[in-house]
Amino acid sequence: MKKLYVGNLPFSTTEESLKATFAVHGTVLSAVIVQDRDTGRSRGFGFVEMENDDEAEAAISNLNGQDLDGRTLTVNEARPRADRGGGGGRRERRDRRW
Repeated sequence: MKKLYVGNLPFSTTEESLKATFAVHGTVLSAVIVQDRDTGRSRGFGFVEMENDDEAEAAISNLNGQDLDGRTLTVNEARPRADRGGGGGRRERRDRRW
């Protein structure tokens, strides 16, 4: 199994149409479009999991740089998510008067 990053997706792309686009090149295990957490609107990128490396490489070589509804796709092997640190808390601001 290999996970692919798909960037520059048209905002009208659905997970079903993304899956169909990649299914031409092999078995698609999953297709997910990343959505904005507040609006639910597509963020213009997603991920596709292909069943094996050969099919994933075929999809990359055939779809990277290709036009989909007027937008040029970016397709490559997904990289592991970088650790963005923990926390998430607010830093308290202190006014300093000298």
